[in-house]
Amino acid sequence: MHCHGVFDVLHIGHVKHFNSAKKNGDVLIVTVTPDSFVNKGPNRPIFSLDFRMQCIAALKNVDYVAANTSPDAISAIKLLKPNIYCKGKDYLNKKSDVTGKIGKEEKAVKKIGGKIFYTYDDLFSSSKIINNFGYNLTNDQKKYLDKIRSNKNLSSSKNISKIFKSFEKLKVLVIGETIIDEYAYCEALGKSGKEPVLVLRDLYSEKYLGGAAAITKNLSSFCKKISLLSCLGEKREQENFVKKSLQKNIHTKFISKRKSCTIVKKRFVDNVNKTKVLGVHSINDQPLDSKQEIEFNKLLVKHVKNHDVVIVSDYGHGLISKDSVKLIIKHSKFLAVNAQLNSANIGYHTISKYKGADLIIINENEMRHELRNKVDSVNILIKELSKKLKSKFTTVTSGNRGAKIYNSFSRKITDCPAFASKVIDKIGTGDTMLALLSICISKKINISFSMLLAALAAAENIQYMANSIIVTKSRIIKTLESYLK
Repeated sequence: MHCHGVFDVLHIGHVKHFNSAKKNGDVLIVTVTPDSFVNKGPNRPIFSLDFRMQCIAALKNVDYVAANTSPDAISAIKLLKPNIYCKGKDYLNKKSDVTGKIGKEEKAVKKIGGKIFYTYDDLFSSSKIINNFGYNLTNDQKKYLDKIRSNKNLSSSKNISKIFKSFEKLKVLVIGETIIDEYAYCEALGKSGKEPVLVLRDLYSEKYLGGAAAITKNLSSFCKKISLLSCLGEKREQENFVKKSLQKNIHTKFISKRKSCTIVKKRFVDNVNKTKVLGVHSINDQPLDSKQEIEFNKLLVKHVKNHDVVIVSDYGHGLISKDSVKLIIKHSKFLAVNAQLNSANIGYHTISKYKGADLIIINENEMRHELRNKVDSVNILIKELSKKLKSKFTTVTSGNRGAKIYNSFSRKITDCPAFASKVIDKIGTGDTMLALLSICISKKINISFSMLLAALAAAENIQYMANSIIVTKSRIIKTLESYLK
């Protein structure tokens, strides 16, 4: 007999499941999902792999416990070749499994000559126990989730499935600079013998797709048709890397910016604690020349008209002019914007040129810079910014204090707590939130639910370096289902 799962917070349901499994065989082996593959939200698992395995090993009917080495049980099934693979009755309906893993596991069992057996014991939920007692939640997080849970029509699996289904037919256009984030991982050797300079040993480097291209990646599993309108360098260097990194349902249109290279933002990172030591950017942030601007604006009008949602992530590196902005605003059915401040554009770049956008997302420091106000509360300033930009929805993020969204129609502010359990790298987090919030607001999904979905997506992103992972639909649905039990 072979059982497999996370088994976070061992409970009576698990014990009954193992007992039923053992009755159908001579030896029971339990494989356990490692911490890195637990897909139940940014604060899970509660207990480490070692603790979870110790608890299971203490049970009388369990003969062997082993840590799995992959996200699912398929590799373990192929290795162990069990006569019987055992799952709980909640897996009988394969359509409810958004990951599709149970179907693949069943095929793997049949392929090695075994069979799958479902136990019919009473079901309990580790996630529900954890949520009810708030083991991994702050008071603000618990209150927010309780509020959504209390609306049964909103928090039901059927409604969640309906919401995600509604995203599929959206045609989304993402406009902005494509950026390559290169991370050079180094070892600190010490101070130079002749100069007051820190010396690093170069160990290895990794490249991640960033900027507007990263937004398209994070939307690729939610929407079937995604388009990217962006720029590369004059010699189109990095084009192969960019295209190979994008999913097949992403249609790309790049212009080759004259006298420019493809934007590469290189960071030197201490390999021990993963902190950034130095940044070196390869960039020409001058505007497009007049001929290329005309060419780009023609592409804008053509593409913007044919999409339901337009997402602009403007990094202020010369791609999007004021005239381009006017065309985007004029022809967009639904427009969401993030105009970021960074080391290259601070003092020159502003979100104020995007007046009339449907959704604005900005971090608190950027908002204070925009309004030249470091004193007043976020609640006062978010309303002031909304009035200034004539935006329908205005979102302000404040790091570990979460985010607020202001609805100019209802004049109501909704506060959503942050859900990240660990912060590895903030790069791309705002863009991830923008991507998910845009499609939610465009479909008029409940504001509190929309903010939760976007916050969970941001929490997934911030746990990894740059945009090294894709925020997928199945991952977010599993996280939502875990939190809303």
